[in-house]
Parts: sequence; C-alpha cells; structure tokens
Amino acid sequence: MAFTREEIRESIERAGDAHWQALIRHHEDAYPESRPTPGDVARGEAERLNKMSLADSADLKLIETRVERLPTALRISHLIEHLSTGTRFLTEPFTGYD
Repeated sequence: MAFTREEIRESIERAGDAHWQALIRHHEDAYPESRPTPGDVARGEAERLNKMSLADSADLKLIETRVERLPTALRISHLIEHLSTGTRFLTEPFTGYD
C-alpha cells in the first residue's frame, strides 16, 4: 500500500517536535520567499518513498522521519523497520525542498 502525506506527517511527528519545527521553520523563515509548506514536503516524501518501492513490502514499516535544516534546503531520512527480523535502517539522506 502506498505511503500518504498523512503517514509521512505522522512519522515526522514521531521523530520528535524538533523535526516538525524544523519543517515549519524552513517554510516560515523564508518569507516573503516561497518554500514548500510542511504538507508539500510530506506529499513529496510520500511520492519519493513510493517510487523507491518501500511501500510495496508488507514486511517494512516506516518508524519515523527525521528532518534537518540546512541553510536553504532540508535533509530528510526515514527510519524503516524490517518486521520479520526487527532490523532497523535509515534511508540515505535526501537533500532538497529549497
């Protein structure tokens, strides 16, 4: 089943308030410039993970999404758990949304 914007938002919130605030600050601090909204970023990450086929395996679970602010962009990585082994891994960090 494909990831949704809402699932990505929830996974960012599970990572902790600092990650959600980084996403909000990235958008708001750029004013009057236009940077992607938190919803735009969550939607973009859902699409990106779906293209990577991470949602295709019922044995993989999205645990949390970590957001780090860079000067003009975001660095995002996702913590995934392989359910049958309990192994957790981070996706390679993605930098974008500037």
